[in-house]
Amino acid sequence: MSGSTPLDAGARDTENRAWDILRRRLRPPFTSLYPLESYSPDLCAVCRGPARPGCARCYQCARHELLGPGQLADAVVPISYAVKGTPFAADLWRYKSSLAPSAAARMSLLALLLAFLHDHGACAWRQAGMRAPGQLAVVPTGGGRPGPHPLLELSAPYLRLPVARLVIRPGEQGRDPNVNRFMAMRTRRGADVLLLDDTWVSGASAQSAAAALKRAGARRVAVVVLGRHVDPASRLGGPLAARLAPAPYDPASCAVHPSSARDSGPKLER
Repeated sequence: MSGSTPLDAGARDTENRAWDILRRRLRPPFTSLYPLESYSPDLCAVCRGPARPGCARCYQCARHELLGPGQLADAVVPISYAVKGTPFAADLWRYKSSLAPSAAARMSLLALLLAFLHDHGACAWRQAGMRAPGQLAVVPTGGGRPGPHPLLELSAPYLRLPVARLVIRPGEQGRDPNVNRFMAMRTRRGADVLLLDDTWVSGASAQSAAAALKRAGARRVAVVVLGRHVDPASRLGGPLAARLAPAPYDPASCAVHPSSARDSGPKLER
């Protein structure tokens, strides 16, 4: 860059080396991911999960429309598929185990999240129609575990965003989309929110959380998901899982990267 000093260049080199070190943690044998596929007719244009032939959305994402106009997340950006039975899918369970949480899984998932947001956060913000998030939220666990969510504990010190807290309303647990499932507190009116989720199975919890944030005054919500669940034993998940192969983290590609064919699918109204 013209006008930069040697000190500026040196600081940038140091920062780049630090990020390269972090990315090396995201290669085998430490971490094997299942990168998001390019758009194809059998993938949901919202969550990139398996969809029935001729359908732009999977069954679950179509049901999310029950939440009502303007209530859904403005972008859903999974980082990797989480194929059931693989080490990455196991890490998504082990990092928050209430009996014996895995320190190695926590380190790996934190490295993945931070590297992805550094390399592709701008892609997610663009997809959601925001410049950058002004608040952070995490989708609560379905059982309403007490205390801060492990993903919030891991990420908040590094992301340094004001937290919009989400709690489950008593008696509102369930697997269906529900605009009343969560209460959003300390949400700034007009804020753009980064909503983190560790695992997307049906997406009902994440979209219900997005609806709660919007009802509390959020302007835009971008959901970033560590792992989009895929079950190889299911009728629709089996063909998708069969064509996926483990790979290292790719800093040059994501589900909504502007120069990628992955962003060439239909644009759906949220």
